[in-house]
Amino acid sequence: MRRLWVRIPPLVRGLGIVALIAVVVVVLSLEPVLATVGGLLRIAFFLAIAFFLFLLWRERRGDLEAWSEQNRRLFYAAIILAVVAIGMAVGLGAPGRDALALILVLAACAYVVVRVWRLEHRY
Repeated sequence: MRRLWVRIPPLVRGLGIVALIAVVVVVLSLEPVLATVGGLLRIAFFLAIAFFLFLLWRERRGDLEAWSEQNRRLFYAAIILAVVAIGMAVGLGAPGRDALALILVLAACAYVVVRVWRLEHRY
C-alpha cells in the first residue's frame, strides 16, 4: 500500500482527497455546515490581514514618525482604505463591477503606499 501511495503523483493524491471530502459533504448533507465554515474562514482571513498590517505598523512606527505629516496621513489613509475595501469585499461579496472597483481601489492604495514610501526614502 505504501509503495502505491508513493507512486501516485501528488496532484492526483490532492485531487483525490478533495473529491473524497466533496463526496462526504454531499452524502451527509453538510452544505449548511460548509457555508458556515466558509464564512468563518473569510472572517479569519480578514482578521489575519488586519493583524499582519498591525504587526508591520508596530515594527516600523518609529520610521513612520520621522516622515512629514502629510505623507504620514496619506500613507495611513491608503492602508485604512485598503483594509476597509477588503473588509467590505469579505462581508458583502464583490460580484461583477464591484470586484473591478475593489481591484481599482486596491491598486490605487498600493500606488499611494509605494509612492509615499519612495518619497520618504529618497536620500
